[in-house]
Amino acid sequence: MIGPEQLATAIRKALAEAGLPDREPALERPKNPDHGDWATNVALTLAKPVGRPPREVAQAIVDALATAEGIDAVEIAGPGFINFRLATDALGAIVRDAVTAGEAGWGRSDAGAGRTANVEFVSANPTGPLHVGHGRWVAIGDAMASLLEATGWAVTREYYLNDAGNQIQLFGESVQAVMRDAEVPEDGYRGAYVADIAADLLAEGVDPDDLATTTQRAYESMVAQIRATMESIGIHIDVWFSERTLHDSGAVDATIAKLRESGHAYEADGAIWLRTTDFGDDKDRVLVKADGVTTYFAADTAYLADKVGRGFDLAIYLLGADHHGYVGRLLAIARAEGVPEGVVEIVIGQMVNLLRDGEPVRMGKRSGNFVTLDELVDEVGADATRYTFLRSSRDTTQDFDIARVVSEDRANPVHYINYSYARISGIARTADAKGFSPTPLEETDLALLDHDTERELIRRIDAFGETVARAAEERAPHKVAHYAEDLADAFHRFYTECQVVGDDQALSSARYWLCEATRVTVAAALGLLGVTPRERM
Repeated sequence: MIGPEQLATAIRKALAEAGLPDREPALERPKNPDHGDWATNVALTLAKPVGRPPREVAQAIVDALATAEGIDAVEIAGPGFINFRLATDALGAIVRDAVTAGEAGWGRSDAGAGRTANVEFVSANPTGPLHVGHGRWVAIGDAMASLLEATGWAVTREYYLNDAGNQIQLFGESVQAVMRDAEVPEDGYRGAYVADIAADLLAEGVDPDDLATTTQRAYESMVAQIRATMESIGIHIDVWFSERTLHDSGAVDATIAKLRESGHAYEADGAIWLRTTDFGDDKDRVLVKADGVTTYFAADTAYLADKVGRGFDLAIYLLGADHHGYVGRLLAIARAEGVPEGVVEIVIGQMVNLLRDGEPVRMGKRSGNFVTLDELVDEVGADATRYTFLRSSRDTTQDFDIARVVSEDRANPVHYINYSYARISGIARTADAKGFSPTPLEETDLALLDHDTERELIRRIDAFGETVARAAEERAPHKVAHYAEDLADAFHRFYTECQVVGDDQALSSARYWLCEATRVTVAAALGLLGVTPRERM
């Protein structure tokens, strides 16, 4: 098989044979399949250094490539681009590799082998259920972690519980007020979920006059609900990290002491400050207030120190757009604590608007007037929820229209992808019903797959590994979603043009295995997104 690495090696060998300077060629897949399977602009980049016209340089390279294996045709296009068309046996090798690797192995690499990553995501305050806005970060964080795992990283998924401070106290007071049938504090938490927790605690015999116990039990109930919500859509968190433990263990005080010893923290106006302006922040930040109370920021310093102390090579914080101001602060903490550059990475994403038939569905957590993630999943399903959140770039505000997501037509991407998988499953059932048994894969002549739609489908299958690597590197799960849609589109065109099981045993076998390679790739792509493909629609 000749892939991009092998093709790049062949091009560099051709450069040497043509007496041209060595250069790592940039390869890309032409958008138009008529232009071949791969293209490079290496001749254009060499023209000026060697003082020759680009097309002349390109011709020299093409002449030297004449004997390269796995290449069916090489053409010069435009001002000096070189287009490559792979031989059918090379394309057949892609099908064989995909089927052999299976959905658990196809598209994966060991680029990150031996390295560890911590991906912290969602980390919503445990004072209410996860709502639709949180749902986007639930899906994106888990998919980012899966992509890192697919490229060899050992990943820990983490949720930071903000269980120390005023909000937890206020939450407990809100539940207590409902238990007493009293007025909820003005800035307290309201909504059906508060009443439900209050009723449960009363049923369990919790004394409504015992605020400490009420607060702790309400907190535990809320954490249990958050965990159940995440598990319901297939997300397992490895570490539930309690902010409270940082205070109880003395980690916050110890971290502040180290920062003072290093000269990065100082005392002024009775408070203790961190010199974050030394590291690009717009102002220094308070660690301990004049009344002796530590700030949330102080806990952040101890939490980051704890993460790095656990030995992670990469610590990713996934934050919403409303936390954009935290970027400079967290990076300043990392530098003050001597964390090597590149270990701490902060990923910011935009918000989500929930719609129904184009009309906004309002949500407001404190008032209780919001749509929970559980309610959304109950209405549209876990797979549709996750996929829809993932198909938009995290850099853009997303409109999640419930009516569109539940529709079963081509305009609904997750339905369209599942339809391709179901079609392949149907082909396998039809083959069994007809008594067709494909020739064993290793004996099948895959060079017979030379129809335009077959070649295009194989090209899409081959691009999966590159897509996974790029999506992992860019923390961009939406690239896998878009890839899956393109793959489904290519399969549907192939299905329309080519009969899979017919009278020709050799051709039917080749097409059967092409369908299996497609099935493997669709399943692998959806698996990275946490979506289960459907065998029947």
